[in-house]
Amino acid sequence: MILFLEFLIFIFAIAGVFLIAYQSIPSLLERFYHFHSKKVSEAERKLDEMFMRVERRKLFIYHTLSPLIFMVLSFVLFKQTIITVIAGLLGLSLPTVVLKYMERVRKEKINSQLINALMIVSSCLKGGLSFIQAIEVLVEEMPPPISQEFGLVLRENKMGLSLEESLRRMHERLRISDLSMAITAILVARETGGDLTKVLSRLITNIRDNTKLKENIRNLTLQGRMQGMIMTVLPFVFIAIVISFDKHHFDIMFASQQGRLLLALAIILQIIGIVLIQKFSILKI
Repeated sequence: MILFLEFLIFIFAIAGVFLIAYQSIPSLLERFYHFHSKKVSEAERKLDEMFMRVERRKLFIYHTLSPLIFMVLSFVLFKQTIITVIAGLLGLSLPTVVLKYMERVRKEKINSQLINALMIVSSCLKGGLSFIQAIEVLVEEMPPPISQEFGLVLRENKMGLSLEESLRRMHERLRISDLSMAITAILVARETGGDLTKVLSRLITNIRDNTKLKENIRNLTLQGRMQGMIMTVLPFVFIAIVISFDKHHFDIMFASQQGRLLLALAIILQIIGIVLIQKFSILKI
């Protein structure tokens, strides 16, 4: 009789576990789907702003497989649960990091093309063309990505949006300091009736001087930036090397309360160090 009761309790316990799993899994899957849908929509918007077309289905696959691949590889290499979880988090953030890198590279390329674009516009204005016609020549003569951005300005203007509003939208979309300065100067000159060719000539001179100053600053802060990168990566490399030789080397840190406190303190100090390095050594221009 006792064995029969224990058997019934075991059966009911198993049934309860399956019932809870059956009710919770759809909710978890729905949350997972909504989270990835939000990420995919944001990635789709950013790619659209960069004039890149990627199917939504492929973006969803990339966002889903990235953490799984990182977790499987880390578990195969290290067979440590903590490293696997960290690798999964890194894989989850990888698509966002790649998009930000692509966006930054594209903005840097636009910034490097800006002087030539302003020179083309200035030459066209001196030749008697209107500002709209000068932008059309710019779009034809300049390579992407700056031709894509000014091409969008032309298309918006043909659809009924004013040129000033199109330029403001480009400023809000890109947020590049030199381009923002150029757009502001052009808008002020058009509103006040100033000589746009002289304004563009001064802009070209100022942007050239600004670019030279930025290059000098980058060269002078190169050593500090390299030290910052090394000091940021060094603890993680050290942990990976130690674990590769002895997988249980850090077990004592997790087994005692003092060890866990020291690990938490080390993580906090590492984060503080990274923030200080970002503030003092890595110059953001």
